[in-house]
Amino acid sequence: MTTTAPGPGPVDASDCRFATARQVADAVLFEGYVLYPYRASAAKNRMRWQFGVLVPPAWAPAHGEHSFQRTEILLEPRGAATLSLELRFLHAQRRTVQRVRTDGSFEEVAELHLDDRVLVPWDEGTEERVEVSVPLAELADSEAVFPFSRAAREEVEPVLDAEGRPVGRMVRRTERIDGILRLRAAELEGPYRVSKLTAVVENTGPWAPADPSTTREEALPRSLVAAHLLLALSAGSFLSMTDPPEWAKGAVATCENRHTWPVLAGEPGRADVVLSSPIILEDHPAIAPESAGAMYDATEIDEILALRTAALTDQEKREARGTDPRAAAVIELADSMPPEVLERLHGAVRGLRDITGGAAFGAAVEPAAQDPDTLFRPDTPWWDPAGADAAAPVPEHVTVDGVRVGAGSRVVLRPGLRRTDAQDLFLQGRTALVETVLHDVDGGVHLAVTVEGDPGADIRREQGRFLYFQPDEVTVVPGEPR
Repeated sequence: MTTTAPGPGPVDASDCRFATARQVADAVLFEGYVLYPYRASAAKNRMRWQFGVLVPPAWAPAHGEHSFQRTEILLEPRGAATLSLELRFLHAQRRTVQRVRTDGSFEEVAELHLDDRVLVPWDEGTEERVEVSVPLAELADSEAVFPFSRAAREEVEPVLDAEGRPVGRMVRRTERIDGILRLRAAELEGPYRVSKLTAVVENTGPWAPADPSTTREEALPRSLVAAHLLLALSAGSFLSMTDPPEWAKGAVATCENRHTWPVLAGEPGRADVVLSSPIILEDHPAIAPESAGAMYDATEIDEILALRTAALTDQEKREARGTDPRAAAVIELADSMPPEVLERLHGAVRGLRDITGGAAFGAAVEPAAQDPDTLFRPDTPWWDPAGADAAAPVPEHVTVDGVRVGAGSRVVLRPGLRRTDAQDLFLQGRTALVETVLHDVDGGVHLAVTVEGDPGADIRREQGRFLYFQPDEVTVVPGEPR
Protein backbone atom coordinates (compact mmCIF):
# COMPACT_ATOMS: atom_id res chain seq x y z
CA MET A 1 0.00 0.00 0.00
CA THR A 2 1.15 3.55 -0.61
CA THR A 3 0.28 6.96 0.69
CA THR A 4 1.34 10.33 -0.65
CA ALA A 5 1.25 13.83 0.75
CA PRO A 6 -0.53 16.67 -1.04
CA GLY A 7 1.21 18.15 -4.01
CA PRO A 8 2.02 17.30 -7.62
CA GLY A 9 2.89 13.73 -8.40
CA PRO A 10 2.75 11.16 -11.18
CA VAL A 11 -0.60 10.82 -12.90
CA ASP A 12 -1.93 7.28 -12.65
CA ALA A 13 -5.11 5.60 -13.87
CA SER A 14 -7.06 6.68 -10.80
CA ASP A 15 -6.17 10.31 -11.48
CA CYS A 16 -7.67 10.01 -14.95
CA ARG A 17 -10.85 8.49 -13.55
CA PHE A 18 -11.06 11.20 -10.90
CA ALA A 19 -10.85 14.02 -13.47
CA THR A 20 -14.59 14.36 -14.07
CA ALA A 21 -15.58 13.66 -10.47
CA ARG A 22 -13.07 16.22 -9.22
CA GLN A 23 -14.99 19.04 -10.95
CA VAL A 24 -17.99 18.33 -8.72
CA ALA A 25 -15.72 17.64 -5.74
CA ASP A 26 -14.22 21.12 -6.16
CA ALA A 27 -17.71 22.60 -5.97
CA VAL A 28 -18.27 20.65 -2.74
CA LEU A 29 -14.90 21.78 -1.39
CA PHE A 30 -15.67 25.47 -1.90
CA GLU A 31 -19.44 25.43 -1.33
CA GLY A 32 -20.29 28.61 0.57
CA TYR A 33 -16.60 29.61 0.75
CA VAL A 34 -17.45 33.29 0.22
CA LEU A 35 -21.01 34.50 -0.35
CA TYR A 36 -22.42 37.42 -2.28
CA PRO A 37 -21.64 40.35 -1.93
CA TYR A 38 -18.21 38.69 -1.52
CA ARG A 39 -17.04 41.05 1.23
CA ALA A 40 -15.67 40.00 4.61
CA SER A 41 -17.76 42.72 6.25
CA ALA A 42 -21.05 41.19 5.04
CA ALA A 43 -22.98 39.53 7.87
CA LYS A 44 -23.49 36.34 5.84
CA ASN A 45 -19.69 35.93 5.52
CA ARG A 46 -19.08 36.01 9.26
CA MET A 47 -20.37 32.48 9.87
CA ARG A 48 -18.10 30.40 7.68
CA TRP A 49 -18.06 26.81 6.50
CA GLN A 50 -21.15 24.74 7.21
CA PHE A 51 -20.51 21.47 5.33
CA GLY A 52 -18.18 18.60 6.18
CA VAL A 53 -16.45 20.32 9.12
CA LEU A 54 -14.62 17.79 11.33
CA VAL A 55 -13.60 19.59 14.52
CA PRO A 56 -11.16 18.46 17.24
CA PRO A 57 -12.79 15.67 19.30
CA ALA A 58 -12.35 17.45 22.65
CA TRP A 59 -14.36 20.44 21.42
CA ALA A 60 -17.06 18.62 19.41
CA PRO A 61 -19.48 17.11 22.00
CA ALA A 62 -20.28 20.31 23.88
CA HIS A 63 -21.00 22.23 20.69
CA GLY A 64 -23.01 19.74 18.63
CA GLU A 65 -20.34 19.37 15.93
CA HIS A 66 -18.72 16.21 14.51
CA SER A 67 -15.14 15.00 14.65
CA PHE A 68 -15.54 12.12 12.16
CA GLN A 69 -17.42 10.98 9.09
CA ARG A 70 -18.12 7.39 8.03
CA THR A 71 -18.69 6.08 4.51
CA GLU A 72 -20.02 2.60 3.77
CA ILE A 73 -20.70 1.40 0.24
CA LEU A 74 -20.96 -1.91 -1.60
CA LEU A 75 -18.61 -2.91 -4.38
CA GLU A 76 -18.06 -5.80 -6.77
CA PRO A 77 -14.31 -6.19 -7.24
CA ARG A 78 -12.72 -8.19 -10.06
CA GLY A 79 -9.46 -10.02 -9.72
CA ALA A 80 -6.74 -8.34 -7.68
CA ALA A 81 -8.48 -4.98 -7.55
CA THR A 82 -6.78 -1.95 -6.04
CA LEU A 83 -8.60 0.83 -4.21
CA SER A 84 -7.39 4.37 -4.84
CA LEU A 85 -8.61 7.06 -2.48
CA GLU A 86 -8.29 10.80 -2.07
CA LEU A 87 -9.28 12.57 1.12
CA ARG A 88 -9.69 16.26 0.32
CA PHE A 89 -10.39 19.12 2.73
CA LEU A 90 -9.68 22.78 3.38
CA HIS A 91 -7.27 23.92 6.08
CA ALA A 92 -8.30 27.33 7.42
CA GLN A 93 -5.48 29.80 7.81
CA ARG A 94 -6.01 33.05 9.70
CA ARG A 95 -4.89 36.16 7.83
CA THR A 96 -4.22 39.41 9.65
CA VAL A 97 -3.33 42.74 8.06
CA GLN A 98 -0.56 45.00 9.33
CA ARG A 99 0.45 48.54 8.39
CA VAL A 100 3.98 49.97 8.34
CA ARG A 101 4.60 52.59 11.01
CA THR A 102 6.86 55.58 10.37
CA ASP A 103 9.63 53.87 12.37
CA GLY A 104 9.45 50.77 10.16
CA SER A 105 7.63 48.56 12.65
CA PHE A 106 4.21 47.03 12.01
CA GLU A 107 0.84 47.44 13.67
CA GLU A 108 -2.25 45.28 13.14
CA VAL A 109 -5.15 47.14 11.50
CA ALA A 110 -8.77 46.40 10.52
CA GLU A 111 -8.30 47.79 6.98
CA LEU A 112 -5.45 48.61 4.67
CA HIS A 113 -6.52 50.73 1.69
CA LEU A 114 -4.74 50.27 -1.64
CA ASP A 115 -5.58 51.71 -5.04
CA ASP A 116 -7.33 48.58 -6.33
CA ARG A 117 -8.49 46.82 -3.15
CA VAL A 118 -9.06 47.05 0.61
CA LEU A 119 -7.24 44.38 2.59
CA VAL A 120 -9.05 43.08 5.69
CA PRO A 121 -8.54 40.19 8.14
CA TRP A 122 -9.96 36.94 6.79
CA ASP A 123 -9.74 33.17 7.12
CA GLU A 124 -8.46 31.70 3.87
CA GLY A 125 -8.83 28.04 2.95
CA THR A 126 -5.93 26.06 1.51
CA GLU A 127 -6.66 22.75 -0.18
CA GLU A 128 -5.15 19.66 1.43
CA ARG A 129 -5.11 16.15 0.05
CA VAL A 130 -4.28 12.71 1.45
CA GLU A 131 -3.84 10.00 -1.20
CA VAL A 132 -3.94 6.28 -0.53
CA SER A 133 -3.59 3.28 -2.83
CA VAL A 134 -4.09 -0.19 -1.36
CA PRO A 135 -4.90 -3.67 -2.73
CA LEU A 136 -8.46 -4.52 -1.74
CA ALA A 137 -7.34 -7.95 -0.48
CA GLU A 138 -5.28 -6.26 2.27
CA LEU A 139 -8.38 -4.56 3.66
CA ALA A 140 -10.15 -7.90 4.18
CA ASP A 141 -7.57 -9.23 6.65
CA SER A 142 -7.57 -6.27 9.05
CA GLU A 143 -8.34 -2.59 9.25
CA ALA A 144 -5.79 -0.40 7.48
CA VAL A 145 -4.95 2.80 9.36
CA PHE A 146 -3.38 5.85 7.73
CA PRO A 147 -2.52 8.72 10.08
CA PHE A 148 -1.79 12.14 8.62
CA SER A 149 -0.91 15.59 9.94
CA ARG A 150 -0.31 19.13 8.74
CA ALA A 151 2.20 21.20 10.68
CA ALA A 152 1.56 24.66 12.08
CA ARG A 153 3.21 27.41 10.08
CA GLU A 154 3.39 31.16 9.64
CA GLU A 155 3.85 33.03 6.37
CA VAL A 156 4.42 36.72 5.75
CA GLU A 157 3.54 38.45 2.48
CA PRO A 158 4.68 42.05 1.96
CA VAL A 159 2.15 44.56 0.63
CA LEU A 160 3.37 47.20 -1.81
CA ASP A 161 1.65 50.28 -3.20
CA ALA A 162 1.37 51.19 -6.89
CA GLU A 163 4.93 52.60 -6.87
CA GLY A 164 6.35 49.44 -5.30
CA ARG A 165 6.87 50.94 -1.84
CA PRO A 166 6.11 48.75 1.20
CA VAL A 167 2.95 49.89 3.00
CA GLY A 168 2.21 46.82 5.09
CA ARG A 169 2.10 43.07 5.16
CA MET A 170 -0.26 40.13 5.51
CA VAL A 171 0.53 37.50 8.13
CA ARG A 172 -0.97 34.04 7.68
CA ARG A 173 -0.97 31.64 10.63
CA THR A 174 -1.96 28.00 10.26
CA GLU A 175 -2.58 25.67 13.20
CA ARG A 176 -1.56 22.02 13.36
CA ILE A 177 -4.06 19.39 12.18
CA ASP A 178 -3.92 15.68 13.01
CA GLY A 179 -6.19 13.05 11.54
CA ILE A 180 -6.56 9.41 10.68
CA LEU A 181 -8.11 7.46 7.82
CA ARG A 182 -9.39 3.93 8.53
CA LEU A 183 -10.27 1.45 5.77
CA ARG A 184 -11.84 -2.00 5.94
CA ALA A 185 -13.55 -4.29 3.40
CA ALA A 186 -15.71 -7.26 4.36
CA GLU A 187 -17.06 -9.75 1.82
CA LEU A 188 -20.79 -10.41 2.22
CA GLU A 189 -22.46 -13.79 2.12
CA GLY A 190 -24.53 -14.60 -0.96
CA PRO A 191 -24.31 -15.76 -4.57
CA TYR A 192 -22.47 -12.62 -5.72
CA ARG A 193 -18.96 -11.50 -4.88
CA VAL A 194 -19.90 -8.30 -3.07
CA SER A 195 -17.94 -6.52 -0.36
CA LYS A 196 -18.85 -3.71 2.00
CA LEU A 197 -16.19 -1.01 2.11
CA THR A 198 -15.96 1.14 5.24
CA ALA A 199 -13.93 4.36 5.22
CA VAL A 200 -13.75 6.51 8.35
CA VAL A 201 -12.11 9.94 8.50
CA GLU A 202 -11.36 11.29 11.98
CA ASN A 203 -9.94 14.50 13.35
CA THR A 204 -7.61 13.29 16.11
CA GLY A 205 -6.12 16.66 17.03
CA PRO A 206 -5.21 16.93 20.74
CA TRP A 207 -6.33 20.58 21.04
CA ALA A 208 -8.55 21.00 24.08
CA PRO A 209 -9.45 24.57 25.06
CA ALA A 210 -9.21 25.42 28.74
CA ASP A 211 -12.41 27.45 28.51
CA PRO A 212 -15.46 25.31 27.55
CA SER A 213 -17.10 28.36 25.97
CA THR A 214 -14.33 28.72 23.38
CA THR A 215 -15.98 29.71 20.11
CA ARG A 216 -16.17 27.91 16.81
CA GLU A 217 -13.81 30.50 15.33
CA GLU A 218 -11.01 29.07 17.48
CA ALA A 219 -11.80 25.49 16.49
CA LEU A 220 -11.98 26.05 12.71
CA PRO A 221 -8.20 26.48 12.10
CA ARG A 222 -7.73 23.06 13.75
CA SER A 223 -10.55 21.39 11.75
CA LEU A 224 -10.89 19.53 8.48
CA VAL A 225 -13.25 21.75 6.48
CA ALA A 226 -15.50 20.46 3.66
CA ALA A 227 -13.95 17.00 4.05
CA HIS A 228 -14.93 14.46 1.38
CA LEU A 229 -13.60 11.32 -0.30
CA LEU A 230 -12.96 10.26 -3.87
CA LEU A 231 -12.69 6.48 -4.35
CA ALA A 232 -11.83 4.45 -7.44
CA LEU A 233 -11.49 0.74 -8.22
CA SER A 234 -8.87 -0.49 -10.67
CA ALA A 235 -11.13 -3.44 -11.59
CA GLY A 236 -14.77 -3.85 -10.71
CA SER A 237 -17.59 -1.50 -9.83
CA PHE A 238 -19.42 0.16 -6.96
CA LEU A 239 -23.14 -0.27 -6.41
CA SER A 240 -25.41 2.75 -6.30
CA MET A 241 -26.62 3.58 -2.81
CA THR A 242 -29.52 5.55 -4.26
CA ASP A 243 -30.74 3.06 -6.86
CA PRO A 244 -29.19 -0.35 -6.12
CA PRO A 245 -30.18 -3.52 -7.99
CA GLU A 246 -33.06 -5.41 -6.41
CA TRP A 247 -30.85 -8.20 -5.09
CA ALA A 248 -28.61 -5.72 -3.23
CA LYS A 249 -31.25 -3.54 -1.55
CA GLY A 250 -31.12 -5.50 1.71
CA ALA A 251 -27.33 -5.19 1.93
CA VAL A 252 -27.45 -1.49 1.03
CA ALA A 253 -29.90 -0.93 3.89
CA THR A 254 -27.28 -2.21 6.35
CA CYS A 255 -24.71 0.39 5.26
CA GLU A 256 -24.16 3.14 7.80
CA ASN A 257 -23.17 6.53 6.42
CA ARG A 258 -22.56 9.24 9.01
CA HIS A 259 -22.19 12.91 8.06
CA THR A 260 -21.52 12.02 4.41
CA TRP A 261 -23.23 10.27 1.48
CA PRO A 262 -21.57 8.29 -1.36
CA VAL A 263 -22.75 8.59 -4.98
CA LEU A 264 -21.48 7.20 -8.25
CA ALA A 265 -19.33 9.85 -9.91
CA GLY A 266 -17.55 10.29 -13.20
CA GLU A 267 -19.19 9.95 -16.59
CA PRO A 268 -22.71 8.49 -16.76
CA GLY A 269 -22.62 4.75 -17.31
CA ARG A 270 -19.47 4.21 -15.27
CA ALA A 271 -19.48 2.78 -11.75
CA ASP A 272 -15.79 2.63 -10.85
CA VAL A 273 -15.61 6.04 -9.12
CA VAL A 274 -17.46 7.30 -6.03
CA LEU A 275 -17.69 10.72 -4.42
CA SER A 276 -18.60 10.60 -0.72
CA SER A 277 -19.78 14.12 0.03
CA PRO A 278 -21.15 15.98 3.07
CA ILE A 279 -23.72 17.43 0.66
CA ILE A 280 -26.29 14.89 -0.59
CA LEU A 281 -26.01 14.55 -4.37
CA GLU A 282 -27.51 12.31 -7.01
CA ASP A 283 -25.54 9.67 -8.89
CA HIS A 284 -23.26 11.11 -11.58
CA PRO A 285 -23.55 14.77 -10.56
CA ALA A 286 -22.12 17.26 -13.04
CA ILE A 287 -21.39 20.95 -13.38
CA ALA A 288 -23.77 22.68 -15.80
CA PRO A 289 -21.95 23.35 -19.09
CA GLU A 290 -23.41 26.88 -19.10
CA SER A 291 -21.53 27.77 -15.91
CA ALA A 292 -18.91 30.41 -16.72
CA GLY A 293 -16.86 29.83 -13.58
CA ALA A 294 -16.97 29.23 -9.84
CA MET A 295 -19.13 31.72 -7.93
CA TYR A 296 -19.05 29.83 -4.59
CA ASP A 297 -22.53 30.97 -3.49
CA ALA A 298 -24.32 27.94 -4.93
CA THR A 299 -27.55 28.68 -3.09
CA GLU A 300 -28.08 31.43 -5.65
CA ILE A 301 -28.55 31.25 -9.42
CA ASP A 302 -25.41 32.12 -11.42
CA GLU A 303 -27.28 34.62 -13.58
CA ILE A 304 -28.54 36.54 -10.54
CA LEU A 305 -25.10 36.45 -8.92
CA ALA A 306 -23.40 37.74 -12.08
CA LEU A 307 -25.87 40.60 -12.54
CA ARG A 308 -25.85 41.66 -8.91
CA THR A 309 -22.06 41.38 -8.62
CA ALA A 310 -21.58 43.54 -11.70
CA ALA A 311 -23.87 46.14 -10.08
CA LEU A 312 -21.75 46.48 -6.91
CA THR A 313 -20.26 49.91 -6.29
CA ASP A 314 -16.55 50.49 -6.96
CA GLN A 315 -15.88 50.65 -3.21
CA GLU A 316 -17.71 47.35 -2.65
CA LYS A 317 -15.67 45.74 -5.43
CA ARG A 318 -12.41 47.04 -3.88
CA GLU A 319 -13.30 45.39 -0.58
CA ALA A 320 -14.31 42.14 -2.31
CA ARG A 321 -10.98 42.05 -4.17
CA GLY A 322 -9.16 42.50 -0.88
CA THR A 323 -11.21 39.86 0.93
CA ASP A 324 -9.94 36.82 -0.95
CA PRO A 325 -8.35 36.00 -4.33
CA ARG A 326 -11.38 33.84 -5.14
CA ALA A 327 -13.73 36.73 -4.41
CA ALA A 328 -11.57 38.93 -6.64
CA ALA A 329 -11.90 36.34 -9.41
CA VAL A 330 -15.70 36.48 -9.13
CA ILE A 331 -15.62 40.28 -9.47
CA GLU A 332 -13.46 40.06 -12.58
CA LEU A 333 -15.68 37.33 -14.03
CA ALA A 334 -18.85 39.41 -13.55
CA ASP A 335 -17.21 42.56 -14.97
CA SER A 336 -15.82 40.83 -18.05
CA MET A 337 -18.65 38.43 -18.89
CA PRO A 338 -19.71 38.88 -22.56
CA PRO A 339 -23.45 39.27 -23.21
CA GLU A 340 -23.65 35.95 -25.03
CA VAL A 341 -22.18 34.13 -22.00
CA LEU A 342 -24.58 35.91 -19.65
CA GLU A 343 -27.45 34.94 -21.94
CA ARG A 344 -26.50 31.26 -21.57
CA LEU A 345 -27.02 31.56 -17.82
CA HIS A 346 -30.67 32.49 -18.34
CA GLY A 347 -31.63 28.83 -18.63
CA ALA A 348 -31.37 25.73 -20.74
CA VAL A 349 -33.67 22.94 -21.89
CA ARG A 350 -32.03 19.52 -21.98
CA GLY A 351 -33.02 16.20 -23.46
CA LEU A 352 -35.34 17.39 -26.23
CA ARG A 353 -35.78 14.95 -29.05
CA ASP A 354 -38.12 14.62 -32.04
CA ILE A 355 -41.26 12.58 -31.41
CA THR A 356 -43.69 11.69 -34.18
CA GLY A 357 -47.34 10.95 -33.65
CA GLY A 358 -47.32 7.66 -35.55
CA ALA A 359 -44.11 6.03 -34.36
CA ALA A 360 -43.62 3.95 -31.26
CA PHE A 361 -41.51 5.55 -28.57
CA GLY A 362 -37.85 5.28 -29.49
CA ALA A 363 -38.55 3.93 -32.99
CA ALA A 364 -36.71 5.40 -35.92
CA VAL A 365 -38.77 7.20 -38.53
CA GLU A 366 -37.62 7.95 -42.02
CA PRO A 367 -37.67 11.69 -42.85
CA ALA A 368 -40.14 11.16 -45.67
CA ALA A 369 -42.65 9.55 -43.29
CA GLN A 370 -42.63 12.38 -40.78
CA ASP A 371 -45.74 14.53 -40.60
CA PRO A 372 -44.69 18.17 -40.17
CA ASP A 373 -48.03 18.95 -38.51
CA THR A 374 -47.53 16.43 -35.70
CA LEU A 375 -43.74 16.57 -35.27
CA PHE A 376 -42.69 18.05 -31.92
CA ARG A 377 -39.76 20.39 -32.41
CA PRO A 378 -37.59 22.16 -29.79
CA ASP A 379 -38.73 25.54 -31.16
CA THR A 380 -42.38 24.62 -30.46
CA PRO A 381 -42.50 23.76 -26.73
CA TRP A 382 -45.29 21.62 -25.30
CA TRP A 383 -46.93 24.61 -23.62
CA ASP A 384 -47.16 26.61 -26.86
CA PRO A 385 -50.67 26.46 -28.42
CA ALA A 386 -48.96 26.13 -31.80
CA GLY A 387 -47.78 22.70 -30.76
CA ALA A 388 -51.28 21.44 -29.94
CA ASP A 389 -53.02 18.83 -32.01
CA ALA A 390 -55.69 20.85 -33.80
CA ALA A 391 -57.50 17.67 -34.82
CA ALA A 392 -58.45 16.87 -31.24
CA PRO A 393 -61.23 19.19 -30.03
CA VAL A 394 -60.80 20.54 -26.51
CA PRO A 395 -64.00 20.42 -24.41
CA GLU A 396 -65.18 23.93 -23.55
CA HIS A 397 -67.38 22.81 -20.66
CA VAL A 398 -67.07 20.69 -17.55
CA THR A 399 -69.84 19.23 -15.42
CA VAL A 400 -70.12 20.51 -11.84
CA ASP A 401 -73.01 19.38 -9.61
CA GLY A 402 -74.79 18.07 -12.71
CA VAL A 403 -74.53 21.49 -14.43
CA ARG A 404 -72.51 22.25 -17.56
CA VAL A 405 -70.03 24.96 -16.56
CA GLY A 406 -68.14 26.99 -19.14
CA ALA A 407 -67.23 30.55 -20.05
CA GLY A 408 -69.81 32.91 -18.54
CA SER A 409 -70.95 30.54 -15.78
CA ARG A 410 -71.11 31.81 -12.19
CA VAL A 411 -69.62 29.64 -9.45
CA VAL A 412 -68.95 29.79 -5.70
CA LEU A 413 -65.28 29.26 -4.75
CA ARG A 414 -64.56 26.47 -2.26
CA PRO A 415 -60.71 26.23 -2.21
CA GLY A 416 -59.33 22.83 -1.24
CA LEU A 417 -57.22 22.97 1.90
CA ARG A 418 -54.61 20.45 0.75
CA ARG A 419 -53.64 21.86 -2.61
CA THR A 420 -54.53 25.53 -2.73
CA ASP A 421 -52.45 28.63 -2.35
CA ALA A 422 -52.86 30.02 1.17
CA GLN A 423 -54.10 33.32 -0.24
CA ASP A 424 -56.95 31.53 -2.00
CA LEU A 425 -58.49 30.79 1.40
CA PHE A 426 -59.52 34.44 1.60
CA LEU A 427 -61.78 33.76 -1.38
CA GLN A 428 -63.76 31.07 0.44
CA GLY A 429 -67.46 31.53 -0.42
CA ARG A 430 -66.91 34.35 -2.96
CA THR A 431 -68.68 34.15 -6.30
CA ALA A 432 -66.68 34.23 -9.50
CA LEU A 433 -67.20 34.31 -13.25
CA VAL A 434 -65.71 31.49 -15.30
CA GLU A 435 -63.62 32.95 -18.14
CA THR A 436 -62.54 29.69 -19.75
CA VAL A 437 -62.03 25.98 -19.15
CA LEU A 438 -58.43 24.79 -19.52
CA HIS A 439 -56.93 21.32 -19.89
CA ASP A 440 -53.30 20.55 -18.96
CA VAL A 441 -50.95 17.98 -20.51
CA ASP A 442 -51.69 15.49 -17.71
CA GLY A 443 -55.43 15.50 -18.39
CA GLY A 444 -56.33 17.83 -15.52
CA VAL A 445 -59.14 20.38 -15.85
CA HIS A 446 -58.88 23.93 -14.50
CA LEU A 447 -61.36 26.79 -14.38
CA ALA A 448 -59.91 30.24 -15.05
CA VAL A 449 -62.04 32.73 -13.12
CA THR A 450 -62.33 36.38 -12.13
CA VAL A 451 -63.83 37.19 -8.74
CA GLU A 452 -67.05 39.19 -8.83
CA GLY A 453 -66.61 42.60 -7.24
CA ASP A 454 -62.87 42.65 -8.00
CA PRO A 455 -62.12 46.21 -9.28
CA GLY A 456 -59.20 44.81 -11.27
CA ALA A 457 -61.24 42.16 -13.07
CA ASP A 458 -61.22 44.04 -16.39
CA ILE A 459 -57.45 44.42 -16.26
CA ARG A 460 -57.01 40.72 -15.41
CA ARG A 461 -59.29 39.81 -18.29
CA GLU A 462 -57.37 42.03 -20.72
CA GLN A 463 -54.00 40.63 -19.66
CA GLY A 464 -55.19 37.04 -19.33
CA ARG A 465 -54.14 36.88 -15.66
CA PHE A 466 -56.80 34.76 -13.98
CA LEU A 467 -57.22 32.73 -10.82
CA TYR A 468 -57.37 28.97 -11.32
CA PHE A 469 -59.44 26.37 -9.50
CA GLN A 470 -60.25 22.73 -10.14
CA PRO A 471 -63.87 21.65 -10.68
CA ASP A 472 -64.15 20.11 -7.20
CA GLU A 473 -63.14 23.46 -5.68
CA VAL A 474 -66.27 25.24 -6.91
CA THR A 475 -70.01 24.85 -6.62
CA VAL A 476 -72.62 26.20 -8.98
CA VAL A 477 -74.39 29.41 -7.91
CA PRO A 478 -77.98 28.51 -7.01
CA GLY A 479 -80.37 29.35 -9.80
CA GLU A 480 -77.86 28.83 -12.61
CA PRO A 481 -79.53 27.13 -15.60
CA ARG A 482 -78.91 23.39 -15.89
